[in-house]
Amino acid sequence: MKSRLCLASQSPRRAALLRQAGFDFWIYKPMVDETPVQGEYPAKLTERLSANKAEAAVQAAASENIESTVCLGSDTVVVLDDLILGKPVDSADAARILKHLSGSSHEVMTAVTVACGAWRESRQVTSKVTFCHLSDDVIRDYCASAEPYDKAGAYAIQGYAGSFVESLSGSYSAVMGLPLCETTALLALAGIHPCWKEGVCDE
Repeated sequence: MKSRLCLASQSPRRAALLRQAGFDFWIYKPMVDETPVQGEYPAKLTERLSANKAEAAVQAAASENIESTVCLGSDTVVVLDDLILGKPVDSADAARILKHLSGSSHEVMTAVTVACGAWRESRQVTSKVTFCHLSDDVIRDYCASAEPYDKAGAYAIQGYAGSFVESLSGSYSAVMGLPLCETTALLALAGIHPCWKEGVCDE
């Protein structure tokens, strides 16, 4: 029997974080247009997209007659000087983004939404990340790896780019893509608890 919890995400990092926290779940990969609405603030964008992902999973579960499914959606943006830095389209774009981030501080905004039936609840987490100076050689070599290309802001804090981080104020897991403290609290409201709390974790 499928778990009651559905992760609405195409991100392997979010799945790894949710698994790490002790949750059993199945994955639905929503196709959501992530284009910002003109004039939309970054925080509103992440909240809207996280809700859209969760809603898409709710509808998919309903179409398969999977009852009482709790759906989780999340979205992350990197913001520098009020400018949203999305996922790079190619190596030149990744290099451009990283040059902007080099030696400066930026915000990482992550929203998470939990939905079940008509019930919805969202949380927003903003973290501040400061990068050390990145030389042109470092940027070039990093862009030659596969790491930047499906990541908001063209970097993965849990990967090679962890060495770029001079300081972090906020939630490490939120910068990765899923704020575990807020996620666990929202899921508890929906009656979903980690396996260690239920005493049913596999050894």
